[in-house]
Amino acid sequence: KYAVSFSNGTAALHGACYAAGVGVGDEVITTPITFAASANCALYMGGTPVFADIDEGNFNIDVDEIKNKITDKTKAIIPVDYTGQAVDIDSIKELTKGTDIVIIEDGAHSFGTKYKGALVGGLADMTMFSFHPVKTVTSGEGGIITTNNEEYYRKLINFRSHGITRDQNQLVNKDMGSWYYEQLDLGYNYRMTDIQAVLGISQLDKIDYFIEKRKEIVKRYNEAFKETEGIILHKNEDYSDTVNHLYVIKLDLPKLKADRNEIFNALLAENIGVNVHYIPVYLHPYYQKLGYKKGLCPKAEELYDAIITIPLFPAMAIEDVEDVINGVNKIINYYRK
Repeated sequence: KYAVSFSNGTAALHGACYAAGVGVGDEVITTPITFAASANCALYMGGTPVFADIDEGNFNIDVDEIKNKITDKTKAIIPVDYTGQAVDIDSIKELTKGTDIVIIEDGAHSFGTKYKGALVGGLADMTMFSFHPVKTVTSGEGGIITTNNEEYYRKLINFRSHGITRDQNQLVNKDMGSWYYEQLDLGYNYRMTDIQAVLGISQLDKIDYFIEKRKEIVKRYNEAFKETEGIILHKNEDYSDTVNHLYVIKLDLPKLKADRNEIFNALLAENIGVNVHYIPVYLHPYYQKLGYKKGLCPKAEELYDAIITIPLFPAMAIEDVEDVINGVNKIINYYRK
């Protein structure tokens, strides 16, 4: 029912944590396999990130691990649609039934993805989408929160603009004039600019093309790598009609003569623009200073040591896709035991 734009996805997550009422002493459960913003947003509000390990097959947060992490301090859960695949939101909602725990779906990767036939964006209490330049849809930089909750909507509107409102229904002092406004809470200057918005709107005209191209490339990659010894493909669950933002391969390291870093560098030498998504958040030095320790989420750490992201974007020509496939297979074949 409602959508509130922000200057970027991180600002949007900050706003969602504010609207959810996250504060000092509250815990927010999320996955370690994500960009740091998914956890930082809890810290911004004085909350404590709690990391739940991942599912070894689909690489998303494991619902059973979430269940094990819920305490009477849990205020929110931020499941991340890693690579674009929807989390099992129904199972997560089942965990929170009868509680005040707020589900904030981090859909930074999943614009256009469907969960059990319904578009991601209206299934959680709030959902964040990112419009960063490399995402499926971009506004140059930007983010948005979607929600069906009017109270969250009004809090988000105020939060992104210094905590200020002109809404007569919210004003403490009534009938002060059409020019009058009030700051009701501490907010931020998180508004999306008009130029960002215009660019984003223009991108929506091309969304069907962007989705189609991404799916075509993913299908070709899946066909090419499904029989490659040394590569483990990311499992896509039946409930997710996925629009991939990223394409991640997991190296079957026991079958290879090199570690991830050596293979990564070999792929770079083949002029393939590879990357790694992500370093488990709690392994960053800042989080180590907060007391988080290596070994917290073993499955996430094992995944991190073995993953490589290969190119995926709509402007890729067929020749580009085949170059990537040939380069990856060449390197994997070379390093296979």
